[in-house]
Amino acid sequence: MSAAVEPPSHTRVKVCCMKSIEEVWMAIEAGVSAVGLVSPMPSGPGPISNEQAAAIAAEVPPGIDAFLLTPLQDVEALVEQNRLVKARALQLVDALEPGAHAELRRAMPGVKLVQVIHVTGRESLQEAIEVAPDVDAILLDSGNPSLEVKELGGTGRRHDWAISRQIREQVDVPVWLAGGLRPENAREAIESVRPFALDVCSGLRTGEGYDLDQGKLNRFMAEVRAA
Repeated sequence: MSAAVEPPSHTRVKVCCMKSIEEVWMAIEAGVSAVGLVSPMPSGPGPISNEQAAAIAAEVPPGIDAFLLTPLQDVEALVEQNRLVKARALQLVDALEPGAHAELRRAMPGVKLVQVIHVTGRESLQEAIEVAPDVDAILLDSGNPSLEVKELGGTGRRHDWAISRQIREQVDVPVWLAGGLRPENAREAIESVRPFALDVCSGLRTGEGYDLDQGKLNRFMAEVRAA
């Protein structure tokens, strides 16, 4: 096994569940390096249509990665979806069959593949080690794909960061950390796991409209910079 990727001196941030280009620019101006567009999911907050995602992705400026969060597991369906959206990275929130990542690379050269691992226990460590050679990054989240209605993100729950730290230490691709993040625990998350990046959605949103909250965003970024 290769040596683990050393954490960056400055932890990057992705803000997810974007609903508009105005929210994207709010996040960019606060200092994020990526934004997330949630396609239709079996559960969870923040989904938008593929058409809405495509309209937003088209306006995201160079230098900022637009991630498309997708629950699809069929290669042809994934390729067709991103042919419409044209995201720079696919965040695969459910497991794929063996060989599917290689097929996606052949079909979509230049599109980053980020595989989500839902940290449910010690078995998640082996899952991450096995998939790491096939992807550009791993994102650790707190869903539960084994439920009848799958939880594939946006739970607002924190998982066991000790396991996340072990995963980060044993894989040779960048590790993103999600799940229950908010301004109050951003620094702890960085110090506990030392991830490449943090990924946050519900912890920065407020109100019935689930709007991106400027105050929460600013506090979160300040904690990241202070860590």
